[in-house]
Amino acid sequence: QVQLVESGGGLVQPGGSLRLSCAASGFTVSYYGMSWYRQAPGKEREFVATISSFTDSTNYADSVKGRFTISRDNAKNTVYLQMNNLKPDDTAVYYCRRGVYWGQGTQVTVSS
Repeated sequence: QVQLVESGGGLVQPGGSLRLSCAASGFTVSYYGMSWYRQAPGKEREFVATISSFTDSTNYADSVKGRFTISRDNAKNTVYLQMNNLKPDDTAVYYCRRGVYWGQGTQVTVSS
């Protein structure tokens, strides 16, 4: 049974950092492309970052490029999203995704 459980969200000041985790079970993360998405209040869910299977090549939304880094720890079967220089516009619920499977989300709030 595929499960994705996000954690690491919270309240942070502008310019701060957070690291989100997506703990996977029921499959091996290294075999699949994994992605992060986010949804701000009143907005559509949008793509943030993705990491490919095996080669670990990455791709990012323009809005986060240079500030966010997606990575994977195969030993822990976990995918991460390191978020630096956070801005108020980054406030959203962040979701981990593998194909048709989604986690429950973790709230990130950037505010002074």
